[in-house]
Amino acid sequence: MIRTSTPLRLGVVAGALGLLAVPVVGQADAWARTSATTAVPQVTQDRLTPTTATAGASTTAALTVHAASCFTAKTVGVGVRDAAGNNLDFPGNLGNQQICPSGLSLTTGARSFPAGTYQMFGFFQDQAGAWHNLTTQTLTVAAAGTSTPAPAPAPAPAPTPAPTPTPVPSPSPSTSGSPVAGKALTWSDEFNGPLDSTKWNDSTTTAYKYGNHNPDDNKLDWLDPSDVSVANGVATFTAQPSGHTLENGKQAWTTGLLTTEGTQQGFKVKTGDYAEARVQMPSAPGAWPALWTWSNGGSEIDSFEYHPDNPNLLELTNHVNPAHDYLTDATDVKPGQWVTIGTYYGANSVDWYVNGVKVYSDNTGVGANWSASLILNLSISAGQYHPAPSGSTPITFAADYVRVYR
Repeated sequence: MIRTSTPLRLGVVAGALGLLAVPVVGQADAWARTSATTAVPQVTQDRLTPTTATAGASTTAALTVHAASCFTAKTVGVGVRDAAGNNLDFPGNLGNQQICPSGLSLTTGARSFPAGTYQMFGFFQDQAGAWHNLTTQTLTVAAAGTSTPAPAPAPAPAPTPAPTPTPVPSPSPSTSGSPVAGKALTWSDEFNGPLDSTKWNDSTTTAYKYGNHNPDDNKLDWLDPSDVSVANGVATFTAQPSGHTLENGKQAWTTGLLTTEGTQQGFKVKTGDYAEARVQMPSAPGAWPALWTWSNGGSEIDSFEYHPDNPNLLELTNHVNPAHDYLTDATDVKPGQWVTIGTYYGANSVDWYVNGVKVYSDNTGVGANWSASLILNLSISAGQYHPAPSGSTPITFAADYVRVYR
């Protein structure tokens, strides 16, 4: 996140706007209600999952839609209504997202439901402010410990006896969740309650020249603790224009940052640790989210940096023993999609993982005695290397968890 050289020229989501109380209607009815007053093309809901879930279990939804022609929706998300008509929508909406004939896919944040039957549907809000509900379907949430019975299989003829095969050892099941063998969870935040101030400092970092702002690294950031909120198991970082003026004369944006530096716990990752975060990539110009490390004016390892102008690319950088990779992954890395990104801080090689699969090893490492604080944040680009924000609409970025294995 601290720029030491001119990088490759590359190009929010999660507009965590709550869906207003809108009655559940079918796709045709929704268009009859709204299309007369809003000039938007026909939108089709191609896919919506899941159709079943277990009570109390964290569940995400996946939505795919396409439009007859391209237009920009103010908000896109997945709505849920219980039998009484109460809103129980999935968190993690997309904000200011273009929907085109080629389609748009969204994976929401996680939430849980009591046992029961719900109506679920995709929705979007057009630029005029009108809400459009797409085709509804049923979400059945079973009580914990139960499952939907499957049809009884037809009786099969008795098999012909065969020689007993030589047993093949099965791999031991993972008990830690880390793709790096031999690691156990040692520190984490699942963002399941109010922000834990013993774990996180949300107001200042020594990585910024002035503590709460930093005009020297092509950033418009001005940290504001109120720009990090936690709800429904998701931490949302929000950036918006402010009245602050940076030392270079540019207008600052207030935004959110979390660091383990300067906290009661004072947690640091160190050589041999594996750290990962599950995040939802933003789409708005100017967004610059990252998971990185910092200590004593350096010790920086960038687990990822992301810029929506290159929507399928992650910047992976070791600033300790310089190495980097520009990873392009059109399947797992895209605006609006949740992705897990992890880093193994090896003495001789830093290794990066996407959704549990190793994607890059730098073969330089961090050395035997490295340690640093973690930083998860949403920076705003000032426009030198990537586009600055194109307007004043707030930009958001979301995280489901941060975990460290040792």
